[in-house]
Amino acid sequence: MNARGALMTSRVASLGRRRLLAAGALAWLGVPPVRANDSIGRVMPAVTAPALPLRRHDGAAPMLAAQLRGGPTAVQLMFTGCSTVCPIQGALFSTLQAALLAERNTAVRLLSLSIDPLADDPAALSAWLRRFGAGPTWSAAAPALQALESMLSLFTGGAAAGDRHTGQVYLFDRQARLVWRTSELPPVEEVMAGLRQIG
Repeated sequence: MNARGALMTSRVASLGRRRLLAAGALAWLGVPPVRANDSIGRVMPAVTAPALPLRRHDGAAPMLAAQLRGGPTAVQLMFTGCSTVCPIQGALFSTLQAALLAERNTAVRLLSLSIDPLADDPAALSAWLRRFGAGPTWSAAAPALQALESMLSLFTGGAAAGDRHTGQVYLFDRQARLVWRTSELPPVEEVMAGLRQIG
C-alpha cells in the first residue's frame, strides 16, 4: 500500500471510530436505540441467549441461557492467559462490583466469559476470580469448544477472528436477552447507566 492509500485507510478508520463514539453517546442519552447488528447502545430487538454449554469456575455445567436467566447480568469476554486488555477488564468488573455494593444492589450479576475454552478450565477461572476479588455474584465460565463460534456470534455478530477480543460489556435482562452493549473498556458509570436502563 502506498502512502496515499495508508492515509485514506487511516481516515476511514478514524471516521468509523468517531461514528461509534457518537452512537455510544446517543445511546447513553437514550436516543435513538440501535439495531441488533450495531455495536454500541440498546440492542433492538433484544437477542435471546442460546442454550450453549458452559463449564463454570465451580465445575458446574449450565447452559448459557440458564446462567443468564433470573436477574440482570453484565458479561465480559476475556481469557485468563491474556496480559494486555483482560486485566483491565478484570479491574473494571472489580470496580463495578464495588459500585453495585455501594448502592446495595445485589440483583445484578457479573459473568466473565472466556474465549479460550482449551486453556480456561475451572481452576484457571477460579484463579481469575480470586485475582480480582470476586464476590458471590461474580462468576466465570468458558463455553464448550464446539459452542465457541456460536457464543462469539452472539456477542460480536460474527466478526472476524481478529475482532473477537472485545473490551465491551454486554448487558442481559432477566429473560437472558442481550439488551445493551457498552463502548470499549467503558467507565463504570457507563455500565451503571446501562443497567439502570434495563431495570
